[in-house]
Amino acid sequence: MAMTHLTIAYWCVLVAIILPIFWIGFAKAGTKNYIQTHNSAPRKLLASLEGYRQRAVWAQKNAFEALPGFAAGTIIAHLMQAPQFDINLTAIVFILARLTHGIFYLIDWPSWRSVSWIVGFGATINMFFISI
Repeated sequence: MAMTHLTIAYWCVLVAIILPIFWIGFAKAGTKNYIQTHNSAPRKLLASLEGYRQRAVWAQKNAFEALPGFAAGTIIAHLMQAPQFDINLTAIVFILARLTHGIFYLIDWPSWRSVSWIVGFGATINMFFISI
């Protein structure tokens, strides 16, 4: 059996898995006595947040929503033996788009957030097209 390694694109899948946790960290960080008072009912706390913390919760949810399609597209592109450069480049574009999407969520720039979402979604769709 040939020795395999994780490609840049597969590492990007790992980053995409971690991103939702990163965004929720912004929502929870600095909340008073989180561990003592809110850890038993974290969803109640998250539902009560406002401002950038509320937007961080939304960024987390959106990051989870974007994850399955990106992961599936990346795996399919590898299985279909699409050019590795194209897979890696598309994965990097996805991660950059998702990072800016979350940042634009936090700073409340909805138009730019939408642009980032479109770029990330386009990268996911591109994984399938490069597999043809």
